[in-house]
Amino acid sequence: MSIVLVGSTSGSVTLQEPAVAGTTVLDLPATSGNVVVDSATQTLTNKTLTTPNINSAQFATVSGTAPIYPCRAWVNFDGISGTTIRGSGNISSVTRSSAGRYDINFTTAMPDANYSPVAFLNGTTGTGAGSFAAVGLWGVNSLATGSVRVEYYNGGFVDSSLVFVAVFR
Repeated sequence: MSIVLVGSTSGSVTLQEPAVAGTTVLDLPATSGNVVVDSATQTLTNKTLTTPNINSAQFATVSGTAPIYPCRAWVNFDGISGTTIRGSGNISSVTRSSAGRYDINFTTAMPDANYSPVAFLNGTTGTGAGSFAAVGLWGVNSLATGSVRVEYYNGGFVDSSLVFVAVFR
């Protein structure tokens, strides 16, 4: 269905009813301004979008006192029980290569390997429930466009039941 706006030489605009039967409601504000259409690139200033679908390339043009660098991938998984993913974004899979070593595979590759992965765990490590890691270190073994390997070391490489990884670029 389409709506046709017809202008005249007097400057008036007429809204014509579509030829197809049905009810069409067009609410126009009681103010002057421009109409935004979805078939062209538009620049909106001082507008609030309630459910925006923003392309990541658009973040480069955001203004303000600090730039915005969104999370490009994230995952919450069980590193003990076969790397079961509890929740994720842009993660296709997690593979445990050996104790405490996890390959995080991206659904959509990073543009390059110059990203920053951040990893945390809940402190419960090892295969026995309740063991606690008071001191330990997370490391990144390899950065690739399609994956990153994170490792947890605490006197040896150990698994964790709650592992959290976020990737920023």
